[in-house]
Amino acid sequence: MRDAFPLPFDGGVLMALEPILDDDAEKDRPLRDDIRLLGRILGDTVREQEGEETYALVEQIRQASIRFHRNNEPGARRELEATLDSLSADQTLAIVRAFSYFSPLANIAEDQHHIRRNRAHVMVGSAPRPGSLTYAFHHIRHHISQSDITPEALGGFFDRALVSPVLTAHPTEVRRKSTLSRELEIAGLLDERDRAGAGAPEQAAIEEKLRRAVLILWRTNMLRQTRPQVIDEVANGLSYYDYTFFRELPRLYGAIEDALEGAGGQRRTAPIPSFLRIGSWIGGDRDGNPFVTANVLDEAVRLQSARAIGFFLDELHQLGGELSLASELVPVTPELAALADRADDDSPTRRDEPYRRAVGGMYSRLAKTARELDHVVALRQPIADAPAYDAVEEFAVDLDVIAESLKANGGAIIARGRLRGLRRAVEVFGFYLAPIDLRQNSDVHERTVAEIVAAVSPGLDYRALSEDERVALLRRELVSARPLVSPFLAYGEETAGELALFRTAAAIRARYGKGAIRTSIISKTDAVSDLLELALLLKEAGLVTAAGETALALVPLFETIADLRNCVGVMDRLLAIPEYRRLVDSKGGEQEVMLGYSDSNKDGGFVTSGWELYKAEIGLVEVFRRHGVRIRLFHGRGGSVGRGGGPSYDAILAQPGGAVQGQIRITEQGEIISSKYSNPDVGRRNLETLVSATLEATLLQDESPAPDPAFLETMEELSKAAYGAYRGLVYETEGFVKYFWSSTVITEIATLNIGSRPASRKKTQAIEDLRAIPWVFSWAQCRLMLPGWFGFGAAVKAYVEAHPDDGLEALKAMYQRWPFFRTLLSNMDMVLSKSSLAIASRYARLCDDVALREKIFARIAQEWRDSVDALNAIMEQPQLLASNPLLDRSIRNRFPYLDPLNHVQVELLKLHRARASSEKVLTGIQLTINGVSAGLRNSG
Repeated sequence: MRDAFPLPFDGGVLMALEPILDDDAEKDRPLRDDIRLLGRILGDTVREQEGEETYALVEQIRQASIRFHRNNEPGARRELEATLDSLSADQTLAIVRAFSYFSPLANIAEDQHHIRRNRAHVMVGSAPRPGSLTYAFHHIRHHISQSDITPEALGGFFDRALVSPVLTAHPTEVRRKSTLSRELEIAGLLDERDRAGAGAPEQAAIEEKLRRAVLILWRTNMLRQTRPQVIDEVANGLSYYDYTFFRELPRLYGAIEDALEGAGGQRRTAPIPSFLRIGSWIGGDRDGNPFVTANVLDEAVRLQSARAIGFFLDELHQLGGELSLASELVPVTPELAALADRADDDSPTRRDEPYRRAVGGMYSRLAKTARELDHVVALRQPIADAPAYDAVEEFAVDLDVIAESLKANGGAIIARGRLRGLRRAVEVFGFYLAPIDLRQNSDVHERTVAEIVAAVSPGLDYRALSEDERVALLRRELVSARPLVSPFLAYGEETAGELALFRTAAAIRARYGKGAIRTSIISKTDAVSDLLELALLLKEAGLVTAAGETALALVPLFETIADLRNCVGVMDRLLAIPEYRRLVDSKGGEQEVMLGYSDSNKDGGFVTSGWELYKAEIGLVEVFRRHGVRIRLFHGRGGSVGRGGGPSYDAILAQPGGAVQGQIRITEQGEIISSKYSNPDVGRRNLETLVSATLEATLLQDESPAPDPAFLETMEELSKAAYGAYRGLVYETEGFVKYFWSSTVITEIATLNIGSRPASRKKTQAIEDLRAIPWVFSWAQCRLMLPGWFGFGAAVKAYVEAHPDDGLEALKAMYQRWPFFRTLLSNMDMVLSKSSLAIASRYARLCDDVALREKIFARIAQEWRDSVDALNAIMEQPQLLASNPLLDRSIRNRFPYLDPLNHVQVELLKLHRARASSEKVLTGIQLTINGVSAGLRNSG
């Protein structure tokens, strides 16, 4: 076997490997300079570390790519073919690594440019931009002045609001934490360089640090060598608190409170409630993940708690250093004096510093809390052996004592500093950091209940009962004081595991606080009995009482198209059951409902999924209004458009009237977490966007009238046609499964160590059993993005043909006047722009059945063209992204680095599947997956 990879170049467009910017775009010149600087440093690193020959190859490919992309030169294409055809195995890996690093570095420069531009807008006093708090409050102040909104309504929003991005561990984040840490360092250095200004004496030192960081990045393995465990995923999730949440959440609260006083003209006597909270599924989501156990849940909460208390200890230490106020210069309240005396601090240097003594005593108590609660020893030695805090509320009271003493004695501005942020952090994070949701599939709950019932009623086959019979049985058991589970009976592994997890959840709440676990979600909900089964299992763990009180919110997750269509009826019947309604009333008359974007898309396609989700929300709002229950919607959105992703601001504002009501939860998944929250400035902006959109959607929803009934009829017609086209391809075309598994990297994705959960629910190749994440991830890698658009072109063509006189004009009117439809098309605009038929055609040739691939790919290609034509016609734009120049610039800057990776990936796949490859071939494939994913940013 040759120790080389034959890599013939047989088509497609290879894009330029440098930033493509308009020469007159002066405001974007710093972005171009940053990308060129990082590219130069990367090139120098390749030359120094891999040798002149490898560097020359990279440059040759890069220059040929530029000529081929800009001028479509035949000679450039032949040069690329000859160069790539001659690479050895080691050279190919080096080339792949070089091109894989271009995209992350360009991404860093782009993020820094966004920060730079935002800073510039603030400095020159530009008009506030949509999505910012300034914009939202400016808009609301106008309505207050017009008496459309009262100041009380604005204040009331924050009293009742809940905005919660929920971190999940779905496996689309292919970068290692070590890599991410270096990228964050580079981002920080770019910011430092920008602030220093051109010609500053420290520029040379900063560039040297950049070179050092890039060299470490180059010498760090891009790929994980082992598959992460659930606890590894917990640890990865915790890093975003250090990056962003610990600092930026308190600052955002402070900004909201300050803006609220200006907008409402009233000074609040108390801080606003902590309505913005980060949630988590990591360690509690066991749907399809057998590695999430009771022990894992317990350890996840312990790790979270240790991180929260560790942060509080650090802040207390810093606070003590700041509060050097002397009692002979300023009086203190009696409460503060008592707190200082309880510290048992006899140091003569602090005898006249009551605030420092008080903080020192609090540090001692918190250090003891960390030891007893989390088995963690504080970094700094406490001054005394003090009793631990029994609950976070005790710690918060002590902080309040310090704040009130400062305010009462001329130190209000001091209380607005570090102390203000710490008080807010304690209220937001508690001793548990973030509430972990529990999630399990309804089938597992059903089997567990069946085994429990059979154990106490031999011969009773619960699973054979009708739905009405199940509901009747469950209702009886919910009000019975008699437990069903006995310690003297042996249960199967699955049932024992479920019961153990719920008991552990109860113990965690008792140990860390009720906020540690608040929610239990039922995946694949399709019947009333699914909710009642969960209630019964919680009752066996003491989390639901026979009197009708529940400690946890029971949340149905409706995922498939059929489930979305049936969810209104399910909730209507459920809320009419007295035993369940008492549980809802015990939670303040509020019920959360989760809607699944990913599986509904895989089930019915992008257009139908979006439409059925929208209709479900309308129906749920109405049925909840009838029952007198407040609804909170939890949106299970992924990173890619094919899994419900896209701009959060537009998505929230596009919700139907009454669907937000001041409360919203949204999943943040995979690589989206790092792209949104690894940089504190970017993270702050994303959090601010969620708050602003929720605020506007709640208070200003009257500005968005209900859609024209004709729009609803049109959308129904479009959805029906799109559904038929999508289902016809994915589920009804003979051989499609074979085509999918052979023409994408779905098999090779499974070799990457990027997640603890299996890719399929069952050991089959059926699309029905495949998880939505690898489904979307695979289509992204081959640059088709099929889940984000397929069926739209067919739908529009059918609609216009059925309405030849005014069909297109009706669709244009929908785009102009209906936020839902406008957001739907905007997301497709982005996805279609990221796709490439030329590259996708090369993946299609991986399918060795010529007739099958020609039949299916021709169908996909035609639908892509029809979708692009339809989209541009409705949006009245000459080409994709014409109405979104910033995103167009972003794609043009990043995507030149992807095409070579895709071409190399295809050839490596041929070798790998022909079983004529070495270990280096698989490594090369994995590196290309990593590089393409980094460039796409929202691939899964």
